[in-house]
Amino acid sequence: MYKTFYRDGTDEFIEKKSKFIGYGFRVKSEEEAVKKIEEIKKIHRDATHNCSAYIIGENKLIQRYNDDGEPSGTAGIPMLEVLKKEDVTNVLVMVTRYFGGILLGAGGLVRAYTKGAKIAVDSSLVVEMREYEKLSLKYDYTFHGGITNYLIKNGYKVLNEDYTDKVKIILHRDLNDNKIIEDLINETSAAIEIKKLGIEKLPFNDGKILY
Repeated sequence: MYKTFYRDGTDEFIEKKSKFIGYGFRVKSEEEAVKKIEEIKKIHRDATHNCSAYIIGENKLIQRYNDDGEPSGTAGIPMLEVLKKEDVTNVLVMVTRYFGGILLGAGGLVRAYTKGAKIAVDSSLVVEMREYEKLSLKYDYTFHGGITNYLIKNGYKVLNEDYTDKVKIILHRDLNDNKIIEDLINETSAAIEIKKLGIEKLPFNDGKILY
């Protein structure tokens, strides 16, 4: 299990007439991160600075930052620290600055770039990537009402339904959740065919899987 971004996000704020735009991206490799940095730099080629920080790999072995001309230690490192504090990986944050004519000082820059990274993180939504097993359930129509009620009551989302000579449905279960199999066997007096279709990593937030 690891934490990452659910989506690409962006937000912005003004600090002493300087405009800061925070971007958050979910990336799978350092090459993808570098490519995305270049894309944002092209979009904001007229900006004063386009600073960045990213962490790659489930073990977080790749960690990079770039001040893009801001005084050393005032932009990239604070942005990277935000990512480390959030305990996320396979993510990139960028903060674009349009200078407004008022110097912020080293402390002011650290606070501004920290804020820029944090709004990027918040707009991208941090999720846990958890492992789930995909199950196929096949049973007679006489059990369908009871099984449907059980799944709804316990918060399972049916991914696919197929109605032929029998009912066949697909869903995910948490790897630690053995209760569903036991309950369905009891519900049908063992007259159910349960197949395990493999493990998938899915985003989890606020008590539910995000599809």
